[in-house]
Amino acid sequence: MIAELGLGLLWLAAGLAVLQFFLGANALRMKGRPDLGLAIQPVAIAQGLLAGLSFLALIYLFFVSDMSVKLVAANSHSEKPLLYKISGAWGNHEGSMLLWVTILSLAGGAIALVERRIREDTLIATLMAQGLIALGFYAFLLFSSNPFERLNPSPPEGNGLNPLLQDPGLAFHPPTLYLGYVGLSVVFSFAVGALLTRDVGPAFARAMRPWVLGAWAFLTIGITAGSYWAYYELGWGGWWFWDPVENASLMPWLAATALLHSVTVLATRDSLRAWTVMLAVVAFSMSMVGTFLVRSGILTSVHAFAVDPERGSFILALLLLYIGGALALFALRISTVREGAQFEPVSREAALVLNNLLLTVILGVVLIGTLYPIVAQAMGQQISIGPPYFNPAAGSVALLLILAMAAGPLLRWRRDGFALLVRRLAVPVALGLGVLIAVRIAAPDIGTLSWLGLSTAAVAGAASIAPLWKRSLKRTPLFTWGMVVAHFGVAVALAGMAADTAFMKERLVAVAEGGEAEVGPFKVRLNAVTPVIGPNWTALEARIEARRGDGTPVVLRPQARHYMDPPTDTSEAAITTLIDGQLYVVLGKVNEDGRWQLRLWWKPWVTLIWFGGILIALGGILALVGRLWRERRLPKRDDQ
Repeated sequence: MIAELGLGLLWLAAGLAVLQFFLGANALRMKGRPDLGLAIQPVAIAQGLLAGLSFLALIYLFFVSDMSVKLVAANSHSEKPLLYKISGAWGNHEGSMLLWVTILSLAGGAIALVERRIREDTLIATLMAQGLIALGFYAFLLFSSNPFERLNPSPPEGNGLNPLLQDPGLAFHPPTLYLGYVGLSVVFSFAVGALLTRDVGPAFARAMRPWVLGAWAFLTIGITAGSYWAYYELGWGGWWFWDPVENASLMPWLAATALLHSVTVLATRDSLRAWTVMLAVVAFSMSMVGTFLVRSGILTSVHAFAVDPERGSFILALLLLYIGGALALFALRISTVREGAQFEPVSREAALVLNNLLLTVILGVVLIGTLYPIVAQAMGQQISIGPPYFNPAAGSVALLLILAMAAGPLLRWRRDGFALLVRRLAVPVALGLGVLIAVRIAAPDIGTLSWLGLSTAAVAGAASIAPLWKRSLKRTPLFTWGMVVAHFGVAVALAGMAADTAFMKERLVAVAEGGEAEVGPFKVRLNAVTPVIGPNWTALEARIEARRGDGTPVVLRPQARHYMDPPTDTSEAAITTLIDGQLYVVLGKVNEDGRWQLRLWWKPWVTLIWFGGILIALGGILALVGRLWRERRLPKRDDQ
């Protein structure tokens, strides 16, 4: 009964999405009918509530292990831990798409409930566009990927969730990414609404900016969490492999980063109008491209849920409809978008434009490297593109981008002097040159990108705190703190990436019980390998003692696990975190002579990567809260 209720709620929500679209279209066409515009807001709110209730119904079905529902039987098991039962609701194709449309609909309801900063006709057009986007995904769920489909007869037990997804990361990583993706859909709807009503200006940008900040912050959290999840769960010792599914989340983040800077310029200085609208379309386009890659079946990955070409064709049709329509609208209406305020080549606006251009170049590099092997495969050629292409192509441009990021906040709006900029950058550049010389002397054999990365991180780190010089810290606006923290986080993450790449030590050894090996500054001893039993798995667990010099030994327990439902073998890495890095150990198979294979890594300062990611996201959240707080206080001051 709950499954039928969830499906019924989904149909009702889809019907309200249709009503929302037609109410908006008629309100824009019949401007003498204000009642149509007033009706669209409660419809949007009701649609979001119905979608949310439908998703709660799916979670309940997983919670009670209702094996008569096909999705539950295929992705759950009655003996599975509770956390993985619940998170299993979105650890599959149909459930993840229902989560997507639920967040999308709730976001549309939030716009209708709280948005008062734009003209009424622009708000109506925005909700109309949001209803149309939601309608496409409702149709996809109802006609191609029904999450509530029944099985008759129902099996006595389910297949269980993919063991690689049986991790707390599943409860955290996909929802945060989806919040980012859906935030970009709202941004897209704002852009379409503003184009339809010819309302591209600072008010539109101020309304859109919180959604850009929120989407960007959640994307940052999701990518950072996903990187660390793959790092410790897959047992391959790396934090980024340029996998197409990784790139699918990186591309919207790059576009959102460019959009964030552009919308700030439009909101505060009334410049970059056309550029802002175009980036809003590009950002949502990248999220749709990522959805197509992951769910079309053209990729094989732990993230890629769908393998049905029909589903891929459906998503491709939605992508062409939404993005093609938006680009056509942009081409038709861009001539009505007035040119914004002018600025000089040496100014903060110019630095932000340079930032956006470099971000766009990196986006192009990643997009080409991701799609080209897929196109080549369709033409009968097997081509693999990985780090040898991405690292130099994207990495070199990224270093220029970070240098531009360092200079931007030190420039004044509208017009500034180049000599003044050089003077403000003197200390950061001197620090960077000092790091460059020190690294070249201490470690002359490391790669060029590594030592350039370390020196660039020093420049960016020092420059990021420069906007706080000679300011009252108590009176510094919260959004300025957000910018400082986010930019400092970029420098921290870059330092971690460069240090790990430059100084990482890796060894593959075969050791008998009682034997020893060395990796980096550590001496590792394999004491024993014993069997252990978990909630829904069995494993061989190694007890390894690692000692650094004369220090206190650390015990690590890597496992080689076997899951029963579904039958799968996995490696569970053991990681110990120190101030200056991580020791990472993976247990392999036993050789014929009784020795155990061990993969050992010493990864200096690798934790800075994820600490930097946390700082970047925190900066976005601080900026979001600061902007909302300021907008809330300004009307009160006007009343006084």
